[in-house]
Amino acid sequence: MPWIISPPTLTGRIVTLSPLQADDATELSEAVRDGALHREWWTSTPSPEGMSTDIGGKLARATDGTMVPFIIRAANDGRALGVTCYYDLEPSVPRLEIGYTWLRASAQGTGANPEAKLLLLGHAFEELHCARVGIRTKFSNTGSRAAIERLGLRRDGILRSHARLRNGTLDDAVLYSALAHEWPALRSALGDRVERHASN
Repeated sequence: MPWIISPPTLTGRIVTLSPLQADDATELSEAVRDGALHREWWTSTPSPEGMSTDIGGKLARATDGTMVPFIIRAANDGRALGVTCYYDLEPSVPRLEIGYTWLRASAQGTGANPEAKLLLLGHAFEELHCARVGIRTKFSNTGSRAAIERLGLRRDGILRSHARLRNGTLDDAVLYSALAHEWPALRSALGDRVERHASN
């Protein structure tokens, strides 16, 4: 039986995360055209043309209990901003990872990413009682590594030659995590970042 049977809607001041649906494809196809992230060789962000297929794959994993995908929307007007997911779900620990995240270019630097992580981490630690929450990224994705480090997660290590990129080269995976006892300090730091953005 799936661990997370009824995925929640998580509401913040900047973003709202709600369970991803198949009919979100049109809005998300438009969102991913805001910027060129889907064209970069070091990302796995879906193209506008591949959005329906990408969402279908995520929803199939949701059905078999291995992923919980969310659409990220602007809290003020409901505009689609991107996608994020819980995955690598292990209720026996319990632990999970946050990933498959992308944001439209105009939402980057607005506080959308830190608040999305604040909401996801809060639910994981406070409602699911996780002992550990991980985030991983490709070594070549320097922007993602910098963003994760700004969030305050600790770097655990590197998995060498862990993924093959779109251009055919092998890349390392960089692992980060937060533990349950670290959550109060992390929550405070993330909350301060969100407050600065929300007050502007």
